[in-house]
Amino acid sequence: MAGVRKVELGMPTLFGEEATVLARPSFDAHRPPSPELLDDCVHCGFCLTTCPTYVLWGEEMDSPRGRIDLMRSGVEGAPLTTSMVSHFDACLGCMACVTACPSGVQYDKLLEATRAQVERRVARPPRERAIRALLFALMPHPERLRVVRTLLRLGQRTGALGLVRRTGVVGRLSPQLDAMQALVPGLGKRESVPERTPAVGKRRAVVGMLTGCVQREFFGDVNAATARVLAAEGCDVIAPRRQGCCGALSVHAGREEEGLTFARRLIDTFDAAGVDRIVVNAAGCGSTMKDYAHLLADDPAYAERARAFSERVADLSEILVELGPVAPRHPIAPDGREVVVAYHDACHLRHAQRVVTQPRALLRGIPGVTLREIPESEICCGSAGVYNVLNPEPATALGDRKAANILTTGAELLVTANPGCLMQITQSLERAGKPMPFVHTAVIMDASIRGVHLVGR
Repeated sequence: MAGVRKVELGMPTLFGEEATVLARPSFDAHRPPSPELLDDCVHCGFCLTTCPTYVLWGEEMDSPRGRIDLMRSGVEGAPLTTSMVSHFDACLGCMACVTACPSGVQYDKLLEATRAQVERRVARPPRERAIRALLFALMPHPERLRVVRTLLRLGQRTGALGLVRRTGVVGRLSPQLDAMQALVPGLGKRESVPERTPAVGKRRAVVGMLTGCVQREFFGDVNAATARVLAAEGCDVIAPRRQGCCGALSVHAGREEEGLTFARRLIDTFDAAGVDRIVVNAAGCGSTMKDYAHLLADDPAYAERARAFSERVADLSEILVELGPVAPRHPIAPDGREVVVAYHDACHLRHAQRVVTQPRALLRGIPGVTLREIPESEICCGSAGVYNVLNPEPATALGDRKAANILTTGAELLVTANPGCLMQITQSLERAGKPMPFVHTAVIMDASIRGVHLVGR
């Protein structure tokens, strides 16, 4: 892993050489990193072994405490340089350091504030600016993704997409675009969720369901399974058709105003839906939606509504464990034989939301399932929102590391709770020549409830 080269932002020079000043001072007066939160870091080093970029490069400035030092220098008036921005950009935002920190450093809040400053104050190189513009013109917009999906499916069915990949022309044009096309999953018929799915048997709750953006268009089967599972457990499921993006990708990338606009619209949509809880089946989305109270704290029109909204948000595994099972579970293999399952923790579920025991409890409740833990489960797989597109080289190294650890478990089925992880790890396992069935938590729960076999003999 030490051989993975770190590329500086917009710099033809090698790492460690003189950097260019981009802004002076580093931060403006609008919500800079909090000095009080920065002072919580005591440089103990507990974060180092869980930080993906420190594990890859062993570089202090690519560790959480190193980045905190850079933030502190910016708060104290130092100029923002290309080198500083490259270290901030290299962070996956996985929040493993937050879980590891004994001092309770809120690195998530610090990184979020820093990235918003960078996006406002830095004019990125033209090619990088174009890639980011393309990503955010597509990813948070389900209607546009639907058009892209249709074209990609056509390309897969005709073989045109495979032909383009074999020519290598996209990779020569842009490593980022090459990474995007490599992540595209196999696409079948698009599945959608009805606006209302009635509870099976006695109604126990009325829940709203986030259908998402990438989840909605590229993993419609996951949404369909989510609705069926919730209904089987006694929930009326409301999936408002007018809902849009939750803002997670924008917020994590520092596109503050864009993310807040999405957040306000989603609050409006679900407030009008009349639901008890809002259920999310994508870890990054759930993390951001639970943080709306913080994100909109300065908005007098939405601060209180955001707080009430965030309190109603739950991951699918949380709500299922809270409710307790009423639908019977069946084995997921013929003749009820034992199936070894490995569960991959999505970072924004494990570290940001601290949802760890609930998914495992659900899997252990399936007859015949033996759950195996993945070594280095706290280390990110390299997906991290759009990180694997913007930073394909380190993302690939982390994905390969994750695949190698998964293969040591001897599992024949892999489960996770995030679409980005599904795409990233599937690609890594294929690259290792050891593809493995990989499903969302909702899909395995749905199969067990309906008596569908996910694995053969």
